[in-house]
Order: sequence, then structure tokens, then C-alpha cells
Amino acid sequence: MKKIYFVGGSPCAGKSTICEIISKKYNLCYFKVDDYLEKYMKKVALNNETLCKKNLSMTPEEIWMRNPVIQKDEEFGIYKEIFDDVINDLEKINCDNSIITEGCAYLPTLIKEFGVTDNKYLAIIPTKEFQVTHYQERQYVSNMLEGCFNKEKAFENWMERDFLFSKEIERQCENNKLKIMINDGTTNLDDMVNEVVTHFGID
Repeated sequence: MKKIYFVGGSPCAGKSTICEIISKKYNLCYFKVDDYLEKYMKKVALNNETLCKKNLSMTPEEIWMRNPVIQKDEEFGIYKEIFDDVINDLEKINCDNSIITEGCAYLPTLIKEFGVTDNKYLAIIPTKEFQVTHYQERQYVSNMLEGCFNKEKAFENWMERDFLFSKEIERQCENNKLKIMINDGTTNLDDMVNEVVTHFGID
């Protein structure tokens, strides 16, 4: 099978930006899981009693006003449910070159179980300050919270969910001896790109 470079981590960490740059610079195929996330969730939701099915039926109020710990746990559960479908699609990509792929669905424990070697995976996670600042700049956030009675509290819960998500990703990486990059906004983008390229051994 062709080389596949996996970039996991948590939301709003810079994964897409970095992978897009690398794919263009080194002529790699780029596969972004989030572009197909709803498709995967709907496919899994056809089965009974799945977290994907539950999540797709919930209103924004029901999603974001829950305890962030519950939100985080269910997010991990959803990624576990869709992981096999993501991998199946990834392996079907018709591409002459190597592939770089990114998404929160690439949980460290699942990646390790799948047999990905240490030099073909890394996780990028943001500091909480970087995460909140950059989420506030994204136009889709208000649409995601539409229908919430208290949007400020909903956003606060969302940010706490993602912070808890990042801490669990960090823990799983440490347990599985997988590389982690922390994005606090102070490192030059080119330097971050070079660090990823060096880790993967892309040339």
C-alpha cells in the first residue's frame, strides 16, 4: 500500500492549514476527514443504538448545553464508530503519490491498533488560549450555536469539551509513544510545517 501520513489531534489546532501546505509543496494527495464526517455519521446511524444516530437527532441546545465531559466522551465514541469507514475510504483513494490525511478521527489508540508506525503519525493540539481565540474568528461558529438559548454558555461548554478532548489526545499519545505538537500560536507556520515534514521523512 502507498505511504499514508496521518495527522490527528484536536479541533482548531492548525491541522488543515499545515497539511494543505505540505500536500501542495510535496505533491501529495490530501484527504480531510471532516469533509466527509456527516456522510460517515449517517452511514453508521443506519445501525441501531449508535452515538452517531443519537448525535444527528439532537438539537444544538441538546448538544452544547450538556456537561462538557459527556460531550467529550461521546465525541471519542463517534470517532471510534466511524474509524473503519474512514480507513476503508482512505485505502480506496486512487492516487499515484503518497497521501497525507488529517482529522480528529485519528485517535492515537485506534491508530496504534491499526498498525500505523510511529513515524507515520503525529497529533497537533492547541493550547486553550489559541483554541478559543481562533474559534472566535470562524464564521461557522454562530451557525453551529443557532437555536441555543444561552449561546455564551454553549460556546463555553464547546471550548471546554475541546480542551478536554485535547488533554485525552495528549494522554493517549504519551501512552503510545506517539509524537505531539503543541500549537500556542507563537511558532512560525513554516517551522511547524518543517517539523511535520521532518518527522514523516517527506522529501
